[in-house]
Amino acid sequence: MPGMDSTTTGFIVETLTRSIVEHRLQPGAKLVEQTLANQFGVSRTLIRQALFKLSQNRLIRMEPARGAFVAAPSIAEAQQVFAVRRMLEAGMTQAFIRQADAGQLQALQDHIAEEQAAVMRGDVPGRTTLLGDFHVRMAQLMGNEVLAHLLMDLLSRCALITLMYQSDGAAEHSHEEHRAIVAALEARDEARALLLMDEHLRNVEASLTLAPTPPTKP
Repeated sequence: MPGMDSTTTGFIVETLTRSIVEHRLQPGAKLVEQTLANQFGVSRTLIRQALFKLSQNRLIRMEPARGAFVAAPSIAEAQQVFAVRRMLEAGMTQAFIRQADAGQLQALQDHIAEEQAAVMRGDVPGRTTLLGDFHVRMAQLMGNEVLAHLLMDLLSRCALITLMYQSDGAAEHSHEEHRAIVAALEARDEARALLLMDEHLRNVEASLTLAPTPPTKP
């Protein structure tokens, strides 16, 4: 049944993601299709689907004739990603504050509530996704799908390094910064919203670049 396959694939993706985040699968580790199929009791087809999804999320890399490997994220790449995000999101924040209506602002408040719930229950993959999606959500609420997809790609580029190195305290601080940004948007305080967004992105970057370089071998 298509629904069952989809659910099983999602379970495999979630399980492997947690294994990567919790360092049970180290950066550089090879993921063997048949071994995974035996472990999960599924076909190699479902394993390939799960690995493809993980590669889209940039949590693993697929190498022709060699197979799948857990990604080894680069601090330098993360720094470049944040430099681009600061440029893009300054313009997005400015545009959002000039056009946002009450419904769009409430949608951001709803997202903030979801973030808080994930942070409070210690859901590391969930909070990482929601904290990143806050920025994508702003673009979507503006109706700018091109910007939303650009941000999704940028976020996925440093998803693993965020998952591996963002502490509980850093995640909670990031959530509080989102709350302050929304408050500035609601107050129509453009200068403060721009300042808070820039500080937020720099703070997230700093919390990651202070981390040690991840190992390249299992």
